[in-house]
Amino acid sequence: MESDGASITVCPQGPLLVRGDFSLTDGTGAEIDNDRGTVALCRCGRSAIKPFCDGTHKLIGFDRPKK
Repeated sequence: MESDGASITVCPQGPLLVRGDFSLTDGTGAEIDNDRGTVALCRCGRSAIKPFCDGTHKLIGFDRPKK
């Protein structure tokens, strides 16, 4: 089944994958330029290209937050 909206997939030891029709804004409400239908958003906090993932989670051994 297809959806017209966006979907978010949590990669257990990695980023959030956002797919579909969406927009991104920063903390001030300014739109973040995005020309892709899928983006990977950093969850480890160490990416050099935040808010996007650059793979740093693999180098630092990021482990998802525990409940």
